[in-house]
Amino acid sequence: MDEARLRTLTPTVISALVRRGADFAAAEDAVQDALVEAVRGWGDDPPRDPAGWLVTVAWRRFLDAVRADTTRRHREVRVEGEPPPGPGVSVDDTLQLYFLCAHPSLTPASAVALTLRAVGGLTTRQIARAYLVPEATMAQRISRAKKTVSGVRFHEPGDVATVLRVLYLVFNEGYSGDVDLAAEAIRLTRQLAAMTRHEEAAGLLALMLLHHARRPARTDPDGRLVPLAEQDRGLWDTRMIAEGVDVLQAALARDRLGEFQAQAAIAALHADAQAAEETDWVQIVEWYDELVRLTDSPVARLNRAVAVGEADGARAGLAALAELDPALPRYTAVAAHLHERDGDPATAARLYADAARSAASLPERDHLTRQAARLNARPRG
Repeated sequence: MDEARLRTLTPTVISALVRRGADFAAAEDAVQDALVEAVRGWGDDPPRDPAGWLVTVAWRRFLDAVRADTTRRHREVRVEGEPPPGPGVSVDDTLQLYFLCAHPSLTPASAVALTLRAVGGLTTRQIARAYLVPEATMAQRISRAKKTVSGVRFHEPGDVATVLRVLYLVFNEGYSGDVDLAAEAIRLTRQLAAMTRHEEAAGLLALMLLHHARRPARTDPDGRLVPLAEQDRGLWDTRMIAEGVDVLQAALARDRLGEFQAQAAIAALHADAQAAEETDWVQIVEWYDELVRLTDSPVARLNRAVAVGEADGARAGLAALAELDPALPRYTAVAAHLHERDGDPATAARLYADAARSAASLPERDHLTRQAARLNARPRG
């Protein structure tokens, strides 16, 4: 069993320890130790019940840590023996654990970071990239969050908005990152939307479905990225798109617009176009205006600049881009795209090459490098 598959068991194991009396921070540390031991010791012969094995070993590690920590001997630690042998916990505790991590004692940003690290299985670097902050800054944030909840019994869950933010970031990392978490994020968001009837939970579910429907067309058979405009739309999952649109329409009908509904509306407009040239960019710009109003997100403003370039011409897109911070991730790639549309291949090629050097992933770097090479190969008139 590989490490990625093992980490999908993390929420169940942490939940088991928390229910037995472990505080969250200690439980998370104990589970990480158990995962390391599993990776080292299982090889190609995992136990019949991997979750049960991890619960047992993690509980032992937790008890060892408690006994070794003399400064905490005054704490009441309920030790009722090791978990019995046999099948592990079959109940899906993942969503409950997301709510518990969104603890009232934490700021929303810290709660999201802690949950992504402990439950979502993301690395500190991946979380920092999602938040557009240095890795060292995010490491400090996660460390402070762990200290804040150390010793706290997780009886009081956090709010839906924080859990939605976590699920959104987990999906984004699963959709474009190194670990495939997208399907799990959709499963949990579907549960949350059914459980809460929250319009933004429905908006997030619609957004995930609409993006996930395009996933088969995002790479070619060699694993290279395919831009949206060049994707084979026949590969898109039309059933998933139809479900996403239905969910979105029901959410919008409640007339309580939120950022996930606005993003889903943009995705729906892309999905509705039979060909790239049929995309309704004017409506997309209007939805980006709503998204910027709701969030003031620099990423939303960057994507809006692309949409403006399509709706009103490359010069208008470059003007919108000029108002943003050039240090934003993907800023240089967007500038390259707009300069190419403006008829300046030399500048575009240079910017594509610059963007490739700071790309967040190898597929993205390869794509940007190929874009630069394509323009440099053109005869200059």
